[in-house]
Amino acid sequence: MTSISMYDVIVVGGGHAGIEAAFAARRMGCNTLLITSNVQRIGELPCNPAIGGIGKSQLVFEIDALGGIQGWITDRCGIHFKMLNKSKGPAVWSLRAQVDKKRYMESIKDVVLKSGLSLVEELVTDIITEGKRVIGIRTKKNEYLSKATVLTTGTFLSGIIHIGTKRFPAGRYGEPPASGLSDSLKKLGFTLGRLKTGTSARVKRESVDTEGMIVQKPDEHPAHFSHWTEKFDPPRVSCYITHTTEATHKIIYENLEMSPWIKGKIKATGVRYCPSIEDKLVKFPDKKSHHVFVEPNGLESDIFYLGGVSTSLPEEIQLDFLHTIPGLDKAEITQPGYAIEYDFVLPTQLYPTLETKLLENLFLAGQINGTSGYEEAAAQGIMAGINAVLKLKDKAPFILPRSSAYIGVLIDDLVTKGTKEPYRMFTSRAEHRLLLRQDNADGRLMEYGRSFNLVEEKAYKAMEAKKETVHQVIERLKSTYLGEKDIVGLGIDAEPGLSLFTILKRPEVNIETIRQFIGNISERVAEEVQILAKYDGYIKKEEEKIKRYRELEGWKIPEDFDYGMVRSLSNETKDKLSSVRPLTLGQASRIPGIRPNDIILLSIWFKRCSARL
Repeated sequence: MTSISMYDVIVVGGGHAGIEAAFAARRMGCNTLLITSNVQRIGELPCNPAIGGIGKSQLVFEIDALGGIQGWITDRCGIHFKMLNKSKGPAVWSLRAQVDKKRYMESIKDVVLKSGLSLVEELVTDIITEGKRVIGIRTKKNEYLSKATVLTTGTFLSGIIHIGTKRFPAGRYGEPPASGLSDSLKKLGFTLGRLKTGTSARVKRESVDTEGMIVQKPDEHPAHFSHWTEKFDPPRVSCYITHTTEATHKIIYENLEMSPWIKGKIKATGVRYCPSIEDKLVKFPDKKSHHVFVEPNGLESDIFYLGGVSTSLPEEIQLDFLHTIPGLDKAEITQPGYAIEYDFVLPTQLYPTLETKLLENLFLAGQINGTSGYEEAAAQGIMAGINAVLKLKDKAPFILPRSSAYIGVLIDDLVTKGTKEPYRMFTSRAEHRLLLRQDNADGRLMEYGRSFNLVEEKAYKAMEAKKETVHQVIERLKSTYLGEKDIVGLGIDAEPGLSLFTILKRPEVNIETIRQFIGNISERVAEEVQILAKYDGYIKKEEEKIKRYRELEGWKIPEDFDYGMVRSLSNETKDKLSSVRPLTLGQASRIPGIRPNDIILLSIWFKRCSARL
């Protein structure tokens, strides 16, 4: 075995988490190695070829504000952009993009190779430790030493694919699992769980008849994700929707005993919010049909991805039931749907920095922490990469509170509450989502990205200029009062003497109505000004809530605090607090099973201790 010279940071895994972690570490000045089992498949989209969506686009915009590349690559490779939830409030507006799968992976690879990262194609088998510190990793051929290591293993930890009665080890379709690494984590003392996810069949494009399907057209004037994107005129490719039929359901029902999930061959917990078609039929027996989303894999691709019919039934049964779906009666499968079960590390074993509590200098990001989705993985990846570098440079850790970012909600949920099923982000998980909109992610987070040298000065100045313009326009609206003549000219029913800001709050008035009083401003500025006016009262209430939230977050708890000293706490409460070891009273309050009275008792205890000092 050959020993390789030391790196500052080693990132294991070339998926969405690994790419962001490695890219951040390299741009922050560290000698970084990205090690993956297959260089040709870095940036892989193993499920649907799409980025963003409800609750997920907010993560992409935040990653971009911090200097990550997922949104930028999506803008370059997107073929269908659509803003979801436009009929609802701006807190839940969410951009989603279908991407050209091949171009996406090629673009990721191009960025990685040009970044100065070292790239190695090997399968990691062991973690090398020295006392309670991780000092590198081991493959079948070599040892690679590091000052910090980030594991982003996706579904590779002891992964097993199921297709009907067929069952075989794999990290994903066509790639071997990382069983040795899973064993290494167990030997080091980590508690592992088992999760399951799945994917749908891919079919030949020429075998699909889209006539009669519902056409999903992209937005005519699409929005984009990244602050790096300047010239934006993407292709406008349509997607399609068809549906399962009673004949589809009959075939699936008749073959349920051949599903490894139904037969209990899969012991792992599946994704609640993205179930297999078998799971849907069992849980919703009265539903006569389910949507099937027909999505192109790319501009020149001859493959359609079929969203909504994830399955682990035998391939011949998959073909049978697909042929009962309108437009798919002659479909030819190029890759069958399958289920995959894999190990994950219970995320309550992590600090909010994503460093493990058990071993120093080891960070985990992505599906290894129990999440599901490209966006959730990338968000963890950039945070793990940043914190690994900050640790090496002996600088303060970077932790985003849940009141500041969806990324903060994601990580806080994982390390505080843990998860028993693949965790997926939704807007409903963010208590302060009105303040955490995708449109203001740059204003909330770009200063951090700039401080880490991940955001260029030009982009940062542009953000500051936009922020200042929004402020100036708001002040102008608040200080401009309309007389009767102006009110009549606008054609609205309002009393004279009201400010433009107050008038803009009215439901029948939009920014275009009063544009003559504002002057020439960009669409992004206009949109943000309108949101701030329309939701002014709600925003103020949210800001008050955040003040109270930050009071609890300000109560720091020593990492080695002995909860046994607080006699008034129940043994169950002590056990839960000792297991998670929250860093603040705020985090303690969010641990499942911890009662408000427990937090009051702890606050009284800490007040008494500080009084004695």
